Formats: sequence, C-alpha cells, structure tokens
Amino acid sequence: MDYFSHSWLPYMYLYGIGGIFFFSGVYIVWKTGAIDLNRPHHRTWMKVFFLGYAWFMIVHGLFTILALQ
Repeated sequence: MDYFSHSWLPYMYLYGIGGIFFFSGVYIVWKTGAIDLNRPHHRTWMKVFFLGYAWFMIVHGLFTILALQ
C-alpha cells in the first residue's frame, strides 16, 4: 500500500492549499486596515489564529504518524 498518497499527500494538500487561503485572508484583513496590531486585543487574536493553525497542523501530523505505525 502506498502510504504517501493516502496519508501525507492529503495532509500536504490540506495545509498547503488551506494555508494559502488562510494567509491570504489574514493579508487581506491586514491590508484593509480591519486589524490594528498596535492594539493588544488585536495582537492577541492574531496569535490565536496563527498558533491555532500550527496546533491543528501538528496534532494532525502526529496522529497521522501514529496511525501509520
């Protein structure tokens, strides 16, 4: 069985293409001035967004590794 095409290829697609949409959205929000990073509340939410994206990517990757063993 080809583990790469059934496990890691969808993972890379999900976080690669999804990441493009996620970071494009963050860029649009930033360029339109909808967020002011000088405000602590806005900085906190940007950290939540980025750390949340990284958290789900890491947890998904770990569960994929555990499932393949």
